[in-house]
Amino acid sequence: MTTGDPTSVAIRFNDHINDRDLGGLASLMTDDHVFVDPDGAAVSGRAACIDAWRGFFAAFPDYRNVFASLTANGDTVTITGHSVCTEPALAGPAVWTATIRGGSVARWQVQDTVDA
Repeated sequence: MTTGDPTSVAIRFNDHINDRDLGGLASLMTDDHVFVDPDGAAVSGRAACIDAWRGFFAAFPDYRNVFASLTANGDTVTITGHSVCTEPALAGPAVWTATIRGGSVARWQVQDTVDA
């Protein structure tokens, strides 16, 4: 397994999202992991986040993220790219921010890049 390099951790985390791998996601989340969606709504805690991902994957089985660039600044990784999904509201350009702590993801935030 790769080290806790923040960029590598963020890439692995996204690979688990794209594979709909709940066990892999859980293995890379801190106990106090926080997910923040584009509207600013947050889900806190590993168990609650896994439940949220389970429901999301069931509702949107074709969802995946495509990264174009990653920039690390200490333990924070900023990623640009786009999401692919048959649900138009979930498809399009995005920016993700991952906060890495101890080789795990403490916070995963996604933001749309298109102003509403």
